[in-house]
Amino acid sequence: MPRKTALPKTRRAATVTAWVLQILLGFAIAGAGLLKLTGDPTMVELFDDIGAGQWLRFVVGALEVAGGVGLVIPRVRALAALCLLGLLLGAAVTNVAVLHTSPLSALAFAALALAILLLRRHELLTRANSVTSWSKS
Repeated sequence: MPRKTALPKTRRAATVTAWVLQILLGFAIAGAGLLKLTGDPTMVELFDDIGAGQWLRFVVGALEVAGGVGLVIPRVRALAALCLLGLLLGAAVTNVAVLHTSPLSALAFAALALAILLLRRHELLTRANSVTSWSKS
């Protein structure tokens, strides 16, 4: 049986860093999503203030839970980071434009999602290449 070669130290450090960020962001985002889905009074009030209706709370909550869980599934973690980045940037814009509050927490989480995406970008490129080659055959 061939022996696995060790990853170079920088690659190993990047992998460990990515996993730590994925777990931290995954717990934080999935937790926030669960608060939205369970009807936490603060979340209900927040989405009342947004004015789009409570349906948006359910959609955002479901996307957050799916994204948080997706961050720890190797097959979709890079895509989950990309989708969460978009969701969090939308939250930052909503904080500023609609709620007139600070976007810093949403931007901090978006920065984590971006860091994960950059650390896992090769997975997106690999997946995109395999989809394109599959569709051409």
